[in-house]
Amino acid sequence: MNIKSFLVFIGVLSIINANAQSSIESPYPQDYFRNPLDIPIILAGNFGECRPNHFHSGLDIKTQGKENLAVHAAADGEIVRIRMQKGGFGHALYLRHPEGYTTVYAHLNNFKADVQTYMKAAQYRNKKWTVDLYPKAGTFKVKKGDIIAWSGNTGSSTAPHLHFEIRDSRTEHPLNPMLFGFDIKDNIAPVPTKVVVYDMDNSIYEQTPSFNRLLKKGSIYTTNDIITTTAPFIGIGIKTNDYMNDSRNTLTFYTAELFMDSTLQCKITLDDIGYDITRYMNAYLDYKTKKKGGGYIQLFFKLPGNKLNTIYTMNKNDGVITINDSTVHDMQVKLTDPKGNVSHVAFKIRYSGAVSELEHECQESFNASSDNKFNHPNVKFYLPQGAIYDNICFQFNEKEDSNSYSSRYQIHYPYIPLHKYFKLFIKPNKPIPFELRNKIAIIYNGDGKDEGEKAEFENGWYTTSTRMFGEYRLVADNTPPSIIPLQKEGAVLTNYSKIRFKATDAITSVKQFIAKLDGEWICFEQKDNVFFYIFDEHCPKGKHKLTVTAIDDNGNSKTITYNFTK
Repeated sequence: MNIKSFLVFIGVLSIINANAQSSIESPYPQDYFRNPLDIPIILAGNFGECRPNHFHSGLDIKTQGKENLAVHAAADGEIVRIRMQKGGFGHALYLRHPEGYTTVYAHLNNFKADVQTYMKAAQYRNKKWTVDLYPKAGTFKVKKGDIIAWSGNTGSSTAPHLHFEIRDSRTEHPLNPMLFGFDIKDNIAPVPTKVVVYDMDNSIYEQTPSFNRLLKKGSIYTTNDIITTTAPFIGIGIKTNDYMNDSRNTLTFYTAELFMDSTLQCKITLDDIGYDITRYMNAYLDYKTKKKGGGYIQLFFKLPGNKLNTIYTMNKNDGVITINDSTVHDMQVKLTDPKGNVSHVAFKIRYSGAVSELEHECQESFNASSDNKFNHPNVKFYLPQGAIYDNICFQFNEKEDSNSYSSRYQIHYPYIPLHKYFKLFIKPNKPIPFELRNKIAIIYNGDGKDEGEKAEFENGWYTTSTRMFGEYRLVADNTPPSIIPLQKEGAVLTNYSKIRFKATDAITSVKQFIAKLDGEWICFEQKDNVFFYIFDEHCPKGKHKLTVTAIDDNGNSKTITYNFTK
């Protein structure tokens, strides 16, 4: 590697070394918000990280492996939304502040007393555990530092932590909280490990890109040799992680800049990503490589169906780079994290002049810029424009299945993402008894695991809405859910106990779980497949009869009775 040309480049950019800190000019106030916890901020995740089907929208703040730490209002404001859901944010509060921001606090346990009472009253009024409430203006005003809740592990959380967001109240777009001046100890620069080269004459899903390992030499990360490619038009991807002091969790950068011969080709800035566009994360990364176990490769170019415009500054070709000559080109990447720590990548690339070959001939192409239809005697669907991010060579396969009411239909590959739902129609290939006509499920298998969903009958076809490629088939579903008590029958329980049941369904899922205590509805919460009730004023001391009913997607139900003493 000729380092001289790179030294000229970094001189132009006033770069000192790979671990330098540069000044981050933030457009946001630096002392408006306080730490929502009473402990130092140590992160398990930061803003803009790639998560399944979305960008992470805030900070995951560690709570020392504990629950029930006091959660404080980050600034003066009022509680404008109270939400309880089994997945997602779990127990969550939304505070609106007068300066135009909204903060979100998620995966909580209980809220402060008056909010908890308000929320519980709505649950019992609606006879439903999941609620999404918008209190009347002025009902719950708070001051900066007031305790508003206690931390937990509710919703789609795998360990105790606080998910904290700052949003623009006008657009509801999450902003990068690390740009608001929080005291976060971090002097560790991003660590890039691979640079990836794509042939932009071919679909990202129909090629094997060139993966090149990066080694740290002095103050830069580089490849051992000049990268050669048969592609005259290329796209570049980077595999990298960021870290912070006192945490082993991986984070992501704030900005990433790609240069060729000192000219900017693409800049990515991870800030202000709305929920309406967050699913385009599947086009921002190499989804196929991720699904096949290759990790997150973030792309310095836009796929045809990627409408994620706000994070990019690009060349006129949406990040595609022309190298169709014999010149050896100097490529540079600058990675900056939210605390200003910087890493640099430098490598050389050359067009070999050889002709690249397609990996296989395509019998049926689906185009990312148009509608696409598929018709088969027993399978049909329509993909609206914008459903796929890049062109694909569509593949279909049929395999007989004597245990199902249809064949197993392989509808392309699960490593190709879809942005929009499409309506899938499957026709049974054997007679379905009349009593089972409304008890049919469509089974999806993408990663070796069956997932079922109720199928709707429509003019001889069974249908479902989906946005996943993979294997589908029709089966009968007339088996009720299973309910297993997680405490002994007739147990004597204390005020601090939970009553828990595990409710599962073999084919679809448990759609409803209804519990009645001595004939009156009682509020059970759900975490994964476990439904639980924490004793409150609705259960006085004495002997009680609890009746629980689980109902699946196809209306099959199971009821059991459980007796206990409090």
